[in-house]
Amino acid sequence: MKRSRQRILTTHTGSLPRPDDLIALLRAKEAGQAYDANALASQIKKSVAEVVQTQAAAGVDIVNDGEMGKPSYATYVKDRLAGFAGGKSAGIKATDLAEFPSFAKRSGRETEVTVMNRPSCTGPIIYRDRDAVRVDAENLGAGLAGVKVEEGFISAASPGVVSFFLSDNYYNNHERYLRAIADAMKTEYDAIAAAGYVLQVDCPDLAMSRHTQFKNLSLAEFRKTIELHVDALNQALADVPPDRSRLHLCWGNYEGPHHHDVALRDILDIVLKARPQGLSYEASNPRHEHEWDVFKEIKLPDGKVLIPGVIDSVTNFVEHPELVAQRIENLANVVGRENVIAGTDCGFGTIAGVSRVDGAIAWAKLKSMAEGARIASSRLW
Repeated sequence: MKRSRQRILTTHTGSLPRPDDLIALLRAKEAGQAYDANALASQIKKSVAEVVQTQAAAGVDIVNDGEMGKPSYATYVKDRLAGFAGGKSAGIKATDLAEFPSFAKRSGRETEVTVMNRPSCTGPIIYRDRDAVRVDAENLGAGLAGVKVEEGFISAASPGVVSFFLSDNYYNNHERYLRAIADAMKTEYDAIAAAGYVLQVDCPDLAMSRHTQFKNLSLAEFRKTIELHVDALNQALADVPPDRSRLHLCWGNYEGPHHHDVALRDILDIVLKARPQGLSYEASNPRHEHEWDVFKEIKLPDGKVLIPGVIDSVTNFVEHPELVAQRIENLANVVGRENVIAGTDCGFGTIAGVSRVDGAIAWAKLKSMAEGARIASSRLW
């Protein structure tokens, strides 16, 4: 992983706005409707090339494929893993939204969740479509040709987040299910690293699942659960060098009360035991922006890099570059400027075609992030 040696580098969480014609093809495939597979493959490749160029033009240093070929950041694995041929996964209910049903209805969160095809696990899990991750890497490689950026990354779902979205109706034991997913996803993680890209593992299960999947557990029980999730993740990352990987932590990429979110302080020690060198996390939304000061008490382990979200991903405010700079400097002055990379709270296209943020505004926010990083750099160096 690149580090901010001479200036604050910029990146983002993964998903970016997709063009309408690509969304139409992805949704047709997701719904089991007739679609032209060759047209979809061609459109994905074209969209990746365009989104790489747009990231570079916006001032993003560490870029990716925008997750152009994925219907969502987590459920795409159903098409790559054997074991998800049928059934239907349980609904997802967040504690904070349950307390405000009128808001939940108005915001359309329930509709968002049902947009995704979420089969359950009904058989042994095996990684079967090795071509898919190869194509991801090839498309990004083609898109990067002739484009000046610092580095490329590819995101992948963590074992825990797969277990969150795709229910188990086969293993009948959470740990066995989790480790089976980890064994299978290791193939994808290894392939991304072998292709020369930084691997980002998406781990909202380490925070978001506190007020959803595991809302009935005590904090102590939840901590024990995510210790298991981190152990399974580390198992899957055994052959990926820590400095070639980063982890994304979040409390759910949705506008809502979030007043039942677990505090960063209550989980950080466990999260920092994960192998990835980088930690990307929500740091600009109003429930978590204050938590930069946690690092005054909890020392960042040597070698770790923080990637705080300095712009949010669920509102159409374009953050002022000075605010972005302040957010960067607050943290950099605690943990060291070389240990901070500016990022986003979460993705701008977590589910294909479903976003609270207008696509053009998302790019304006990313440009503001880059400008804020330049301001912060001028003051930190």
